[in-house]
Amino acid sequence: MSKIRITKQFTFETGHALYGYDGKCKNVHGHSYKLSVTVIGSPITDSNNVKFGMVIDFTDLKKIVKEEVVDQFDHATVFNQNTPHVELAKELKNRDHHVILVDYQPTSENMVIDFADRIKKRLPENIALFSLKLQETESSFAEWFASDNM
Repeated sequence: MSKIRITKQFTFETGHALYGYDGKCKNVHGHSYKLSVTVIGSPITDSNNVKFGMVIDFTDLKKIVKEEVVDQFDHATVFNQNTPHVELAKELKNRDHHVILVDYQPTSENMVIDFADRIKKRLPENIALFSLKLQETESSFAEWFASDNM
């Protein structure tokens, strides 16, 4: 049976700051992220299955990515919990802001690794995460490929 890749794209707004960075991104700022999620699998061959001919229903993939990434990170501010930014995070949380503390520097590179781990755990057994592309700006993005991480 042929393997087919399907891709669904998502957008969300997230703020972050890179503690210790030597450029402008040390300041709290935000991005309009675009996330492309590509999975691979074989289309369902059972003609009695309502998902006949699909690798995975786009609606099912959307539910997974929205719950694991978009709904959590949209309009949130992300800080590395192991830096003094934790004090700023506490202040923002006290003012009822949505803050996410992570155990990594919240770069696009590290965020795409985190997103891959979150999504992989939720995919059906017969579907594999093929790649992610996290676009931070129109000209800057990080990519994760399963083949690079075996």
